[in-house]
Amino acid sequence: MSKSCFHCGEDIPNGLSLSVSIDGQSQAMCCVGCMAVAQTIVDNQLTDYYRFRTEAAPKGEALVPEQLKRTELLDDTSLQQEFTYQDGESKETILTIEGISCAACAWLIEMQLEHLAGLQSISVNATTQRASVRWLDKQIKLSEIVLAIEKVGYHALPFKASEVEQSNQKRSKTFIKRLGISGILMMQVMMIAIGLYFGAFSDMSSHNLVYLRWVSLFLTLPIISYGALPFYQGAYNALKAKRLSMDVPVSIAIILAFGASAWATINQTGEVYFESVSMFTFLLLIGKFLEFRARNRAAEVSANLLKLMPLTATRLHQGQEELIVARKLQPLDLVIVKPGETIPADGTITAGSSQINEAMLSGEQTPVNKSLGDQVFAGTINSDGNLTIEVKHAGQQSFLSQLIRLSEASQAHKPKLAQLSDKIAQYFVALILLTAIGTAFYWQQHLPDEAFWITLSVLVATCPCALSLATPTALTCATTRLNKSGIMVKSGHVMETLPVIDHFAFDKTGTLTSGDFSLDSISIINSQYNEHQVLAYAAALEAHSEHPIAKAFAQYRDFSYQSEQVAVIAGAGIKGVVNQQKIVIGKTKWLFELELISAQQFEAHRNASCLLVIDKQLVAVFCLQDHIRDDAKPVITKLQQQDIITTMLSGDHIKGCDQVQGQLQLDHIYSQLSAEDKLKKLKTLQQQHTVAMVGDGINDTPVFGAAHVAIAMGSGTDIAKSGADVILLNNQLSAIITLLKIAKQTKTIIWQNYGWAFGYNAIVLPLAVSGFITPYMAVIGMSLSSILVITNSLRLLKVKVK
Repeated sequence: MSKSCFHCGEDIPNGLSLSVSIDGQSQAMCCVGCMAVAQTIVDNQLTDYYRFRTEAAPKGEALVPEQLKRTELLDDTSLQQEFTYQDGESKETILTIEGISCAACAWLIEMQLEHLAGLQSISVNATTQRASVRWLDKQIKLSEIVLAIEKVGYHALPFKASEVEQSNQKRSKTFIKRLGISGILMMQVMMIAIGLYFGAFSDMSSHNLVYLRWVSLFLTLPIISYGALPFYQGAYNALKAKRLSMDVPVSIAIILAFGASAWATINQTGEVYFESVSMFTFLLLIGKFLEFRARNRAAEVSANLLKLMPLTATRLHQGQEELIVARKLQPLDLVIVKPGETIPADGTITAGSSQINEAMLSGEQTPVNKSLGDQVFAGTINSDGNLTIEVKHAGQQSFLSQLIRLSEASQAHKPKLAQLSDKIAQYFVALILLTAIGTAFYWQQHLPDEAFWITLSVLVATCPCALSLATPTALTCATTRLNKSGIMVKSGHVMETLPVIDHFAFDKTGTLTSGDFSLDSISIINSQYNEHQVLAYAAALEAHSEHPIAKAFAQYRDFSYQSEQVAVIAGAGIKGVVNQQKIVIGKTKWLFELELISAQQFEAHRNASCLLVIDKQLVAVFCLQDHIRDDAKPVITKLQQQDIITTMLSGDHIKGCDQVQGQLQLDHIYSQLSAEDKLKKLKTLQQQHTVAMVGDGINDTPVFGAAHVAIAMGSGTDIAKSGADVILLNNQLSAIITLLKIAKQTKTIIWQNYGWAFGYNAIVLPLAVSGFITPYMAVIGMSLSSILVITNSLRLLKVKVK
């Protein structure tokens, strides 16, 4: 009986025995081509491909180059659904890039890839060692982008939280191994050197002294080959791409110092400095390791978020429960979530009520009450009730996945100051090399015995690592701190712009007020309808709206009232057909403009929240009650204390705006504004001020696009959040004060980092050239300089806001 190939599904020829171990099981293959491709999938930890594929893979007819095979797998559509986000013709993903040792590596990758046709953007974050990539799939494939990164000398794979954690653990173990070997051997070399220096072996014969030199040489070899390997790799990658990185002068210094000592040992003339090379390399490795640990600490947030996503989900299919892979959920699927389970996809509750822990989004540990019609998000935890959820977004379209993707993009964004410092760092490396050559030439003429070591000190002491770390570490730490407070920064320019904001404009409903409307009173105008009917008609239409007012009608939903031909008019109301009757519900002014109510009715109900019209007859008048947020007054007061102007831009009637103004005392208020009116008013304000807009609704979207910084409330509509630069996931207005303080503190930290980096190099360069700094001091100074910058940036993780 013939057996089929696990990879391509074709029959396996008699007598052929080929197999690959996939997820712990030996799977048969029909040819060496299929075996090679399958093994590549396993080697790159992409075995999910076999679990989620919908059809057999094409036959691997021939062995293609291994690198090409591996990357071409990334173009498989079914595989890409796991890690790419599609927006029209563009695709976007996060790549983990191995081999990045400093900010210059990130700059190098960006510079080498930006010319690729079809690549819309690439932003590499040296701190998290990840890249946000956006491309046009019709012009360039992901495999081509990955191969281009490989050609520069770095290894790229799709970002997966579990794999990143494993990779970091592996790198940490490798670092410790390098440190352990280098440290132990360095101590042996030092013991021999100390004995020679202090005359312990003064009576020793010359051939024994030569012997000890050779012992030192062989003990030093593993240190400068295995221990210093990361520096050589970084230098080689840079030089191959015809660029200069910080690893170049360091590598030159190590090789020259060892080479000179080895030459002296072989020729039995001159001095040897194996102990200097050993300690030099060991101290550099300590600096690199501490930098690696600090970067990991700052980068772990988004990886931890992804690990919250559940692997499985309980889908309700034809009345039966079935357990499926969570990634295979599709929009409109019904999912059952039991107490204690993690919600597998974004959706709307269609049955049940519960308390949902949304701490992973908002930072707030107190569970939020959720019931029929409320939205829930993937990764949040169902506390105590059984829920049935209709899936709205799944996989890479989920809010959590988008937050992670946008967070990576914002962290990778380089402010103008950072872009300038990157360019300066590149030229500074060239300046170091030229200075070192000049130093060597000068001291060779005046003090030949010391010329070599003074030159090494110049090469190492002035390495501009701290300069390139100044901005990315600060931005990553700031974003991490904001995420922990439930504040999501989407756009890269936010941290630059916020410190200069001098005017805040607020929407009213759902922003300054809670947006949790309740029905205060209802007046039935047409006696043909009773209260239940009126509320059922209104609820059927409002179910299609994301406006805060719609939530007030959710509890009156009667599913025997079916709506169709529904049209939502932003900032005005909603209309449609419910049970064969034309229904319109909305603002008084809008209904009057549509000639659905008379002038007399308009005057009588001018201050009503909304009116219900059935078949062109006014049927009911609704008065809804909203409450000013508890933290609105303190926020307005604190902004005004910082000399920031506050303005309300509202579409609500003047009476409602005056009620809010009576309690909050903003500097300016404008009422009854359409979306177009808000945009005009904002542009007028921008002629004299740098303006941030805070809102939550669909009608705020045009204003968001024009504002210098757009801030959306977490309870706002999807369209508002998609157009915002910042999302207050915790839905607290007080988060604005936290955002402002951290943005200003980040600016201060960045300037402090630059001040130290420039100041250190300005002081140490003339000292090194003058011969006042030894190689030991140079290594310690360079390492401490970088560690100080990172440690200073880490202070942002502990910023407290009163």
